[in-house]
Amino acid sequence: MNQQIVFVTGKGGVGKSTIAAAIAFKKANEGFKTLLVELGDQSFYREFFELPGVNYQARSLRKNLDVVLWSGPECLKEYAMHLLKIESLYRLFFENKVSRTLINVAPGLPELSVLGKITSGPRKHGPTEPYDFIIVDAYATGHFISLLRAPRGMAKAIQYGPMGEQSRSIDQTIVDPNICKFYYVTLPEELPMKETQELHETLKNEFKIEGQWILNRILETNLKAKDLEKSNLGQKTKINFETYLSSVLDRQEKVIQKLKDTSVSWQELPFLVETDPYKLVQTLSERLK
Repeated sequence: MNQQIVFVTGKGGVGKSTIAAAIAFKKANEGFKTLLVELGDQSFYREFFELPGVNYQARSLRKNLDVVLWSGPECLKEYAMHLLKIESLYRLFFENKVSRTLINVAPGLPELSVLGKITSGPRKHGPTEPYDFIIVDAYATGHFISLLRAPRGMAKAIQYGPMGEQSRSIDQTIVDPNICKFYYVTLPEELPMKETQELHETLKNEFKIEGQWILNRILETNLKAKDLEKSNLGQKTKINFETYLSSVLDRQEKVIQKLKDTSVSWQELPFLVETDPYKLVQTLSERLK
């Protein structure tokens, strides 16, 4: 099969990284060789899965699944080494004071390097990764939009030569629905929902991207908010319990109804109480459609 890329984003604190891991578990369980990619300088999965370390070189997480941490400077260095072949040439061109200054101030260059690394397989350009699926635990919503804008911005700024060509190639790849898919993780709460709606509209308008929403941490119960009025709990307990649970259920019901009134593609994942991260992620992976 051709390599597929899945981007997972969402407002901070909504469970984005856990859902990205669940998608990766699902693909690995289906027999696909899968790479779970973190972006940035620090690894969430190192502590979450209690791993000795997660860095630029992939390490095994479980059968069919590796995990890796990619940053802009490291991706840029690997690509430059791929072109120049000799490390002394890389240091000559990239590790002098002038070059480092230009790299640091160049708008979007770190993001461009990261996207170039992620899409190298489908584009058949640069070092490629031998996986069927690349699941990207991407930046939170605002930074994620900047990430996707980087190739298009660079292509406009540099219209000719290799840089312009590669920028256009990356841009064409990330908007190709046959290669890239997008998941927006959110919670049944006002602020995350509003931010997800803004992300959805921005990516749809600018890139024609139709991402799927994942409504995370849904409290699953047959109760409705109005049913709590009939509870037989003691008065003090009833007030405390009803106040909390009724507000949660009422909020969920309103959010789900709003989504039903839209053309958004979405699915729900439950709130789970589980201390074992592997069991937690495995259970969520089994609930994914």
